[in-house]
Amino acid sequence: MNRRQFLATSSVLAAQSTGKKRNIVFILVDDHRYDAMGCAGHPWLKTPGLDRLAANGAHFQNAFVTTSLCSPSRASILTGLYMHAHKVEDNFSPLDDKLPTFPSLLQKAGYRTGFFGKWHMGGDSDEKRPGFDDWFSFFGQGQYENPPVNDNGVRKKETGNITDILTERACRFIDSNASKPFCLYLSHKGVHFPFEPSARHKKLYADAPVPRPSTVWQNDANHLGKPDWVKKRRYTRHGVEGLFGQVISFEDAYKDYMRCLLAIDDSVAQVTSKLQERNLLNETLIVYMGDNGYMWGEHGLVDKRAMYEPSMRVPMIAHCPDFIPKASKPKEMVLNIDLAPTFLELAGVANPPKMHGQSLIPVMRGNAANWRKDFVYEYEWERDYPYTPSITGLRTEQYSLMLSHGVWDIEELYDIQKDPDQKNNLLAGVWTNYQRGRTIEVIKDPKLKALVASLQKRLAEILKSTGGDPRRAGQAIEGWEAAR
Repeated sequence: MNRRQFLATSSVLAAQSTGKKRNIVFILVDDHRYDAMGCAGHPWLKTPGLDRLAANGAHFQNAFVTTSLCSPSRASILTGLYMHAHKVEDNFSPLDDKLPTFPSLLQKAGYRTGFFGKWHMGGDSDEKRPGFDDWFSFFGQGQYENPPVNDNGVRKKETGNITDILTERACRFIDSNASKPFCLYLSHKGVHFPFEPSARHKKLYADAPVPRPSTVWQNDANHLGKPDWVKKRRYTRHGVEGLFGQVISFEDAYKDYMRCLLAIDDSVAQVTSKLQERNLLNETLIVYMGDNGYMWGEHGLVDKRAMYEPSMRVPMIAHCPDFIPKASKPKEMVLNIDLAPTFLELAGVANPPKMHGQSLIPVMRGNAANWRKDFVYEYEWERDYPYTPSITGLRTEQYSLMLSHGVWDIEELYDIQKDPDQKNNLLAGVWTNYQRGRTIEVIKDPKLKALVASLQKRLAEILKSTGGDPRRAGQAIEGWEAAR
């Protein structure tokens, strides 16, 4: 540990020893992919608000979600649980009120809690959820302009852009609770499709070049070794050929997506300024992240759901000058299930015993030891968008193993270190033997067979230890001959 890290650690320990409860501001953005920020190297998108946050805090280089879909990811953020434990498997399922969440536990510990924005777990209701003192939300996805909202039980129609409306409401919450410990959860609708930029941003970037990933093109080099379902999804609304029902061009959709992010960046700057105005900026933990990643042409796909890197990687920035070193870039694998235990530790609240995530405080301080080396990814087939099968996978520091369920197709395995664009499927041509559910039985290369066996074993271990189904790991199970 260097001197700066030591001082940062000493600072947070000193604050905790005095019994002072730090304020928490959590900003969640819909469909924000990991590299769509100036500080992440985007060639022309300007995000000064986010860039300042990263320059004065920690910009996590390897942040992921365990399910790349809005509601399951949001449920994992609230509970610290994998999808197979919280059971929110699609965008229609409500979160069980009996499950402990970080807002409800912070509320019981004396925090004032406020939720402003998109809830989306059980979209047929905008009712106030347990754990929040202040509630400002809307049905389902909501709308970008002049949205109907539920303001603490009063339904009304607001005027203006939803990002600006939510920001103003969040700043009012800070003003009202500046003298008390508070937890502010600002959950933006942006940047979900259909992308509708604010009026002040609609004409920006008109001449900006739209990048195309190398895997977007329909050719043998990109399709060789890919499952059939990936090739077919290319022609659906979640592929480049059928893009969003063909109501908008790729270029216009991409630019409007980036333009929507500009209002989000303005929001970050305004919330940061409000905290500074109230002399709370240095001591408040701000965490910014996306609820899932987003593909813009990778493997011929758009949207999320699949286990490819741009789909499950997200931006994550943490800011608290009292204990987070400036301009730090932690490389540890951090997850959406880590947010709940992080906020609880900061508040001095014990984690529920079955929480799967880990507190990020050691990573933020720069002294994490024995940190995770792998995690489970999972996605359940959706009736409304049937082109992506159920997926269970293991992401390690080097490999990404993707097992699809319910289709007779090849599986996928990529060496992320050698092949970051996931072009070379190490299981190309290896068709799953679904009678036994064992891809490994038809692998000829002994080294590859041993690698797959070790990854499957580890996947089964994590699933079993977290209450999931270890059969999803693809191994043969005891008694399969009698059950076939």
